[in-house]
Amino acid sequence: MSSQIEAVEAILQQAKQGIDLSLAEGVILLHQNEPEAIALIRDTADHLRFKRVGDTVTYVINRNINFTNICEQHCNFCAFRRDEGQEGAFWLNTEQIFAKTAEAVQRGATEICMQGGLNPKAKLKGSSLAYYLNLVKTIKDQFPQVHLHAFSPQEVQFIAREDQRSYTDVIIALRDAGLGSMPGTAAEVLDDQVRRVICPEKINTETWLDIVSTAHRLGVPTTSTLLCGHIETPIQQIRHLEQLRSLQKTAIEKGYPAKITEFILLPFVGQQAPPSLRKRVGRDQPVLEDTLLLTAVARIYLDQWIANHQPSWVKLGLKGATVALTWGCNDIGGTLMEEHITTMAGAQGGTCMEVETLQEAILSLGRSYQERGTLYSSLSSSKN
Repeated sequence: MSSQIEAVEAILQQAKQGIDLSLAEGVILLHQNEPEAIALIRDTADHLRFKRVGDTVTYVINRNINFTNICEQHCNFCAFRRDEGQEGAFWLNTEQIFAKTAEAVQRGATEICMQGGLNPKAKLKGSSLAYYLNLVKTIKDQFPQVHLHAFSPQEVQFIAREDQRSYTDVIIALRDAGLGSMPGTAAEVLDDQVRRVICPEKINTETWLDIVSTAHRLGVPTTSTLLCGHIETPIQQIRHLEQLRSLQKTAIEKGYPAKITEFILLPFVGQQAPPSLRKRVGRDQPVLEDTLLLTAVARIYLDQWIANHQPSWVKLGLKGATVALTWGCNDIGGTLMEEHITTMAGAQGGTCMEVETLQEAILSLGRSYQERGTLYSSLSSSKN
């Protein structure tokens, strides 16, 4: 047995004993390219997943509503944004949002996920917060049973800046209006050196962490994400995971009423991305093997703190996402019903997934499935 395999085995044995990996150990795992070492990492991630959450794969029936793609920012990975008046620009009105929600509920949705571009004209009586509160009201007044998972930390910062309010004020107002949880998007990579290249106008790492921690303190759960497979290095990937782990530790140790509910790996899709980053990355679609290794390492690194891990079928395709369920993931995501941000970037996974299709993918692995709520409450009996 090579010394490299022995080193990997020693790290994985620690993980199996419930000992958190160090930054250096995480990087060692990500640098592996020998099939034997990668198989050990995969098997350990799958073992930890089973030990932590069992064999049942969960999913949520949800609808994704992107209410506008008009945005003041110019992220170098984004093919979604448009300027006002530009071809392809859109801005949904409340009637359209209501209709989409009504259709989703009719199709069994328990969650509406809503995010949009940063449109400076999105105001109600001169207030950005009033506009966003009206979005919440549009859904919750008529569909109080629906869980509203909406508004990234970037959107919270945008509202606070536009109205000169604190993050606390904005989150409390949204929470009290009916916001159930917040997507942990706009994280991209929590490394300001990377952010200066891929999203120079976005909030920095410290602000993202501050807003998410504030949400936890105020009782608003969040998800967490990592945009991977572009210019970031393995050490930057692990530092990102370390920031998430530290954030979750803070929420738990300080007894906050909410915390991170899941981790989602989002591999970069560059087919329609702005040329500068696309040329630098040098490919249009994610590399499945790289994504799977990072999926496994993320499970191992975060397992003691974040139980639920989810692949992106939109970015990987359903086949790739199904494989990820054997690399540490326990949730296959949602039906979405419509998806624009990743699809406009050139992703080939589709925009909508039928419940039966997700179920069949899960059953193909010999695993059982179960519908869940946004916060991982069980909504139906487990099916084999």
